[in-house]
Amino acid sequence: MVLIFFLALFINSCSHKIQPSGTPSVTHLNGISSLSEKNEQISIERKEVAQKPKATFPKVITVNDKAASKSVDGRLYYDVMGHRYWKNYKDGKYYLFNKSMFGNPDFKKPK
Repeated sequence: MVLIFFLALFINSCSHKIQPSGTPSVTHLNGISSLSEKNEQISIERKEVAQKPKATFPKVITVNDKAASKSVDGRLYYDVMGHRYWKNYKDGKYYLFNKSMFGNPDFKKPK
């Protein structure tokens, strides 16, 4: 009988959930007693973080054709840190990707 009573008490006590109160609680911190005084006393220090300069990539590079990769249509390209350079077959240099390369016959492989 006592065992059943303690078992029922245990099950009932586990079903209670703690609900936070809706009002903000005021804690005394170093002599500050209210929220308005606390907000006035605390100052936020901002640190300036030095930004790393962006890497600049040249628009034209010279690459050995053995180091370059070949695309599906046979044109040569070279990748440098996510930037793609395409070979200009007229002068042999590699140019940073530009939309105008599609219509330019200098960037198409000679037949």
